[in-house]
Amino acid sequence: MLQHNYIQPNWPAPNNVRAFTSCRSKGFSHPPYDSFNLAQHVGDDKYLVNKNRQLLPNYQNFIWLNQTHSNICVDLDMIDNVIDGTLQADACFSTRKSQVCAVMTADCLPILLCDNQGTCVAAVHAGWRGLANGVIENTVSKMPIHANNLIAWIGPAISQRHFEVGKEVKEAFIDYPQAFSQKTEEKYFTDLYYIAKQKMSDLGISRVFGGEYCTYQQADLFFSHRRITHQAANGSNSIPTTGRMVSAIYLD
Repeated sequence: MLQHNYIQPNWPAPNNVRAFTSCRSKGFSHPPYDSFNLAQHVGDDKYLVNKNRQLLPNYQNFIWLNQTHSNICVDLDMIDNVIDGTLQADACFSTRKSQVCAVMTADCLPILLCDNQGTCVAAVHAGWRGLANGVIENTVSKMPIHANNLIAWIGPAISQRHFEVGKEVKEAFIDYPQAFSQKTEEKYFTDLYYIAKQKMSDLGISRVFGGEYCTYQQADLFFSHRRITHQAANGSNSIPTTGRMVSAIYLD
C-alpha cells in the first residue's frame, strides 16, 4: 500500500504496530541522491540527510545501524546513548514502545517482523551475503518470541529479473536451487525474495507478506545501487553512487 512518500505493509499486524518503507522522492538531497536519501555514508550532504531524517515518522527514536552485510542482530532495549552509525549490526529488535527498528537498503531485502500480540518488532537487512550467513535465523533466535508467533513483511528489493550473480552466490544457496535461473554457464539470475521466504518458512514463520516491488525497475520510487552502477558502466552521465531508503517498524 503506497501512501504519500511511504509504502506501508499490507499485512495483518496488530493495530499498535507502525511500519513503512520510504520512497526516494520529496526530500532535500540533490542529484545523484535526489531526493529523499536517508544515508550518511554515501557522500551526500550531511545537513540535507539530517533534514530528510527529520521528515520520518517518529524520527527522534531511530537508531541508525552501521550495516556491513553481517548476521549480527542487536537488542535495542539494551542500548542507550549510542551515536548514530556506530552500532555495527544488520538487524535489530525491540519490545520498547516508540523505539524504532530500522534498516537501510538500495536493492537488498528489508524484512520487518512483529508478533501477533504486538509486543516485539524487528528489522533485518538481508543482502545475499546476510542471507547466506544467517541474518534471518540469528534475528529470530534472539527475539523473545517463538517463530510461529511472528508475522513478516518483505519490503522493496531487487527482483530476480535484474539480479545477475556468479557461481559463488549459487553455491552459497545450494539448498535453494529453485531461486536460480541460468543466464550463461557462469551467470545466474537470483530470487532473493524466494530464498528469504523459504528460510522463514523453515523457521516456522508461516505468514510472510510483501515481495511485489523491484528497486531496479521502479526507478521513480526507489534507489538502486545496481541500476546506477549499470548506468555508469554503460556510459551515461550518472556516477555509481546513490541514496538509500529506510524500512522501519515500532510499537505505538
